[in-house]
Amino acid sequence: MSVRNKVAVIGAGVIPFGELYDKGYEEMVSEAYLNCLESVDKGIDPKEIEAMWYGTIGGPSTGASLGEWLGLFGIPCTHVENACATGSDAFRNACNAVAAGLYDVALVVAAEKMTDVAGGLIAAVGRGPQYFWDYAITMPSAFGLYATRHMHEFGTERKHFAMVAVKNHYYGAMNPYSHIKREITVDTVLKSPMVSWPLSLYDCCPITDGAAATIVVKEELARKYTDAPVYVLGSGLAIQPVTLHMRKDFTTMMPSVWAGRQAYKMAGLEPKDVDFAELHDCFTSTELITYEDLGFCKKGGGAKFIENQEPYIGGKTPCNISGGLKSHGHPVGATGNAQIVELFWQLRNEVKPDKRQVPNAKIGLQHNIGGDGPQVSCVNILSNKKR
Repeated sequence: MSVRNKVAVIGAGVIPFGELYDKGYEEMVSEAYLNCLESVDKGIDPKEIEAMWYGTIGGPSTGASLGEWLGLFGIPCTHVENACATGSDAFRNACNAVAAGLYDVALVVAAEKMTDVAGGLIAAVGRGPQYFWDYAITMPSAFGLYATRHMHEFGTERKHFAMVAVKNHYYGAMNPYSHIKREITVDTVLKSPMVSWPLSLYDCCPITDGAAATIVVKEELARKYTDAPVYVLGSGLAIQPVTLHMRKDFTTMMPSVWAGRQAYKMAGLEPKDVDFAELHDCFTSTELITYEDLGFCKKGGGAKFIENQEPYIGGKTPCNISGGLKSHGHPVGATGNAQIVELFWQLRNEVKPDKRQVPNAKIGLQHNIGGDGPQVSCVNILSNKKR
């Protein structure tokens, strides 16, 4: 089934990301939801919402909790959990349901409290003993394996990963919703404490709390709510083996390649058609490899791509103009849906300040990965015009 031209986003809202010790899930979700409702230009009655999708890993798992916070009852609520791709997969599932004709109007809410879990959320929910290598691997070390292999195969240097961090902090410092609003230099990254070679502290995204909400409707109804709908053109989701020794290549994250191919095919587009992208940069090496995996540059060309500032505004394919996970933040379950919010704003030419707006943006791509190295990837492609 294809979602192309069948689904439109008519509202989107996010809350400022950060260490939100003063807010629980109820406050975060409610605030994002109200911001989303307010963004619907011609207004929307919450009673028009026919179904909900709720993305979270560590939050309350039942739809009843979400209904109670938002005052939405008598409709289905589906809890989606798919590692760090949770928010984007929740969005994907809502779009699929609307495209299939099951519902006319659907709400996607995603949220995560990363700071309230002893040992960290990922340590608490994602580290089962079922695979022997789980006793020795961590997220930085898993992604560090890809980074070192890329350095070996293609001559990539640590400074190239650092350049990714510099770019994302540059844009994130302008984003009022960012967790970290501070510009940095390449030296800042290279001289920061080593976490797992070659990834140092400033190669790693922060531990973040946050929430985001979007509303999707069937295409025929979009103009009822706004004169500037954003259409869903394509979507993809793919997995690969969990165990590292079953993977054939440590310079490519195959779920990203496969999910990207699915989304491009559904949208009838090629990588060169993408005007900008929000990519999963849990580590700087991840973003650099994703440039190649999604076809923005040739294999092995990621270092040259960032060195030539191609992922900046004014370059070939601006990437992570929100600041990315690195600066905007990574509240795991909410991240993907927040990236969709950024696409919505960019495609409607609503981003402030203007220095962060991609000029003449018509097609945006959103990408998440999840798990060690990774195990899953989700890609969604949106546009301000039907194609």
